[in-house]
Amino acid sequence: MIAVVAFAPFAALGWDVEPEAVPYMALSTVFELGFFAALALALRSGEVGLVYPLSRGVAPVLVLGVGVVALGADASAAEVAGVGVIAAGVLFARGLDGRASARDSGYALACGACIAGYTLTDSYGLDHAAPVPYLQCVLVATVLIYVPVVARMRGGAAAIRDAANPRIAIAGLCIFGAYALVLAALERAPAAPVAALRETSVVFATAFAAIVLGEPAGPRRVVGAAVVVAGITILALG
Repeated sequence: MIAVVAFAPFAALGWDVEPEAVPYMALSTVFELGFFAALALALRSGEVGLVYPLSRGVAPVLVLGVGVVALGADASAAEVAGVGVIAAGVLFARGLDGRASARDSGYALACGACIAGYTLTDSYGLDHAAPVPYLQCVLVATVLIYVPVVARMRGGAAAIRDAANPRIAIAGLCIFGAYALVLAALERAPAAPVAALRETSVVFATAFAAIVLGEPAGPRRVVGAAVVVAGITILALG
């Protein structure tokens, strides 16, 4: 909500949305709703350092697979190799030690599927709209649905007011700004490498979880982050 209000003037000043963008924005809204719900449910009990890599790691694999198989997108050998290495890195960082429950893993995978869904949808929607107004429309629709549902589940508008603190405000602005940059990248590059590169957030999330949240960060997670960086290098050189 905070981000939608803060970025409204920028969306208005750069308004460029064609009617053909509306179906893509509607579908993207559905995937955004699923993303926020699945991620919130996964993080209620799952560790950031385990849930986040899984949800982010599956997304570029799905984007590449669906893009090539269903949508006829082209993929170079470097893109395939880079996406595969990044996916292997994030899955290795997650590990198979059973610390993430089947339920949390299921929510994380659902979250990853939603990420892939809105990434592919937006890559086509941006043919008919500029990034910031496009994202503004998607998130306005998301807020109008998601916030009333959360308020109802959490006991009314007071819960929303209590959540409106500076930390949440910064998070909201970062969410909007980060994905606006992703949309700008999607205007200039195919969806698969963009999806893969944005999942380098796994490296930052793993470090944050260890340093700030005190979650364990053993050799497995460090190696997994290094493998992610290797995948980025393959994409860059390709």
